[in-house]
Amino acid sequence: MLPWCGNALNSNHPIYNKAYNMARKKLANLREDYSKKELDISDVLDNPLKQFETWIKEALQSKVPEPNAMTLSTVSPDGIPSARIVLLKKLSEKGFTFFTNYNSQKGKEMAKNKNVSLTFVWLELERQVRIEGVVKKVSKKASKKYFQSRPKKSQMGAWVSSQSKVIKNREVLEKSMKDLEERFKDEEVLPCPPNWGGYLVQPVLIEFWQGRRSRLHDRIRYKLTKKGKWKKERLAP
Repeated sequence: MLPWCGNALNSNHPIYNKAYNMARKKLANLREDYSKKELDISDVLDNPLKQFETWIKEALQSKVPEPNAMTLSTVSPDGIPSARIVLLKKLSEKGFTFFTNYNSQKGKEMAKNKNVSLTFVWLELERQVRIEGVVKKVSKKASKKYFQSRPKKSQMGAWVSSQSKVIKNREVLEKSMKDLEERFKDEEVLPCPPNWGGYLVQPVLIEFWQGRRSRLHDRIRYKLTKKGKWKKERLAP
């Protein structure tokens, strides 16, 4: 029997240490010298939401996987940040809209602190967009309209999951789903759960990042002034 076999890997064994050190070295040596595109302040649009629309269209045309996936970062009442991936479902002149469970961890944190951030990364285009803004709920009518446009199974999933709560096992979810399927077997759409809906992130800062060679990346930041105008400026990488 090999010396590290058993219930747990022996972390003091020299073979384990060698493998660990090799993995750590590989991580430290990972390098990408970005060179696909460039970004100049004279080339970007005056409105960052229009500029974002241009970039996400390019991501869609380039068939980037999940181009609408974004990291939503919130902060707890104790000042502890947390982040997770959600999906952008609407872009408008007002901002960025996504949908989730109001009683989830992020929902509770946004109820206490409306300052959030969003991050998009499109590695295939060597691009990143960082957004800071203030979040608010969209109307119940808008939430219902989007909810009932989703596949029926997705609608059921929203009813079944008490998002972020501890559950005993997966069987709890599967039983609830089976019961709901029986209950709504003759209906195509479900009512929108009262604890589910959309949020609009109204941006106050949007930064566009384009990877460049030798880590001399292009960064263009837009900041909303007190007069409600967008100010563009270039940042050091």
